[in-house]
Amino acid sequence: MKIATWNVNSVKARADHVERYLSEAKPDVLCLQELKCVDENFPAERYEALGYNCAVHGQKTYNGVAILSRFPLEDVTRGLPGDSKDEQARYIEAVISTDDGVVRVGSIYLPNGNPTPGEKYDYKLKWMARLKAHAAKLLALEEPLVLCGDYNVIPGPDDVWDAKAWADDALYLPETRAAFRAIEYLGFTSAIEATQSEPHLYTFWDYQRGAWQKDHGIRIDHLMLSPQAADRLSQSGIDKATRGWERPSDHVPVWCELSA
Repeated sequence: MKIATWNVNSVKARADHVERYLSEAKPDVLCLQELKCVDENFPAERYEALGYNCAVHGQKTYNGVAILSRFPLEDVTRGLPGDSKDEQARYIEAVISTDDGVVRVGSIYLPNGNPTPGEKYDYKLKWMARLKAHAAKLLALEEPLVLCGDYNVIPGPDDVWDAKAWADDALYLPETRAAFRAIEYLGFTSAIEATQSEPHLYTFWDYQRGAWQKDHGIRIDHLMLSPQAADRLSQSGIDKATRGWERPSDHVPVWCELSA
């Protein structure tokens, strides 16, 4: 099973890109983030025509997440548990049934947190604490689980072109990285870190200051695997070429393959 994740930075602007990626890369599952549209405006028909089922948790203008799957989507959960007052559409989860069993997948758009200090950063850390609590409950199910998406976390200095330039950013502050590692240390494996030894592999390049042309990137899109999923991990990759497409997202797809 090939599972990919991609922050498309507006599915309306990048609907053709998603269709092209589905046709060329042929992932079995594609998690999307930053849709920036309500559910009814999501172009599901285009992707259903390619053989994908769609589960969407949208929001007008901001946020929004989705899961596209060649297999049936069951037990869909919209919204991260732990705060009934949180209306931001940043999490969707589904059980995907295949001939080889079930895989639970979550699509995550973790808060950016800037500027710091302030309410946005406080919200980020609280959201991460909620994610940790929910992830612990999911791990207790002892099933293949992939929590993937835009975590808005740079794990370490090998994941950024210039650590000093990002030292005071919410994506790289020590508290952010510690919260991310606390989730990982519950028992998750990072697909990229487990299969790629080369440093400075990036998933995001800003639109400003020629970041793409200079390769001034950061790695903030992650696929985190439960032990049952990690046991089946065969390979992973970053589809960097999409950043060179016309009017691209500032993120690129990241993917992993799980053996039967």
